[in-house]
Amino acid sequence: MTEDTKQLRQQSYISKLTLTNFRNYAGLSLELDSGAVVLSGDNGAGKTNLLEAISLLTPGRGLRRAPYADVAREGGDGGFALHACIEGPEGQVEIGTGVSGGDGAGEGGRRVRINGAPARSAEAMLEWLRVVWLTPAMDGLFPGPAADRRRFLDRLVLAIDPSHGQRALDYEKAMRGRNRLLTEGSRDGGWFDAIETQMAETGVAIAAARAELVRLLAAMIDRLPGDSPFPQADISLAGELESEIAFAPAVDVEERFRAVLANGRERDRAAGRTLDGPHRSDLLVRHRPKSMPAELCSTGEQKALLVGIVLSHARLTGEMSGLTPILLLDEIAAHLDGGRRAALFSILEELNCQAFMTGTDAALFSSLAGRAQFLTVDHGSVGPTG
Repeated sequence: MTEDTKQLRQQSYISKLTLTNFRNYAGLSLELDSGAVVLSGDNGAGKTNLLEAISLLTPGRGLRRAPYADVAREGGDGGFALHACIEGPEGQVEIGTGVSGGDGAGEGGRRVRINGAPARSAEAMLEWLRVVWLTPAMDGLFPGPAADRRRFLDRLVLAIDPSHGQRALDYEKAMRGRNRLLTEGSRDGGWFDAIETQMAETGVAIAAARAELVRLLAAMIDRLPGDSPFPQADISLAGELESEIAFAPAVDVEERFRAVLANGRERDRAAGRTLDGPHRSDLLVRHRPKSMPAELCSTGEQKALLVGIVLSHARLTGEMSGLTPILLLDEIAAHLDGGRRAALFSILEELNCQAFMTGTDAALFSSLAGRAQFLTVDHGSVGPTG
């Protein structure tokens, strides 16, 4: 890695993590190293719970997308708290987040503090760290529903474009308002016009951000060696707005989308929902060496493709934001052969990132001895692996 690349990929990592009433942790405080962190233990011991806590150091509901009421420890007061000391290129920062007892039911209940001061929104955390994850639930990403791939894509966009989350929230809110008017049988053209104008503005901005991410990520994937154990993927978008934004000015695409919404009111009223927009788009992935759609590849090939995309995105995030993301890799080694495990560990070192990896068998990570922090998770307690 060149000195210039090191400058582009400055590390941001969690040096201390404290949990209070989170899942099966009544209280926990961990001192963490800056590189690979291996969490081993029995199924159900709380390994994924730790990754979930870290995933809440970014906007959204975390890697499980669980309601906050479900995240709070059973038997507690209904609230939880997370605190992290982050070491980064600008020095140390302390981030705290959580909900008070009784506030956990709604997304708006989560509070964020940066160095003890209330943050305006969860997006403020993105100034200090970026977090990307890969979980076993994502193993069915390619053959699964398009909604899962859109969610995956939008997480990737958010890591390099912190405004993307608010755009998505604004669009969803406007679309819910339009859907409510449709189901209520409203014919108020003024209300529809106002909502559809907002949907056109935010929807086209979402499509443009997705298209730019795919363009940049595809270029990063092209830099992978052809014989990589994580094969190159060809990625593209399927969606009217994403296609149009590539060759037409945004203002023209907005006007066309607004007209589509206006002309489609009766059809959408019959369906009971909005049938056009970026909420219907899809991420298409192909296995380049085999020239095969990802969903038709074997389970192992799909896993290798997904790992390759996430690693390429980590490189892209480092170069675009100046911060190498923290990677959460749940049960990552179980379905990789020895060669791919060794390649993965080497790439993580080259990325100069903090990577949390879980597994029931610490032996799968034995080649990292002396190069990683090994911790054993045991039903609410965490300590050095013996």
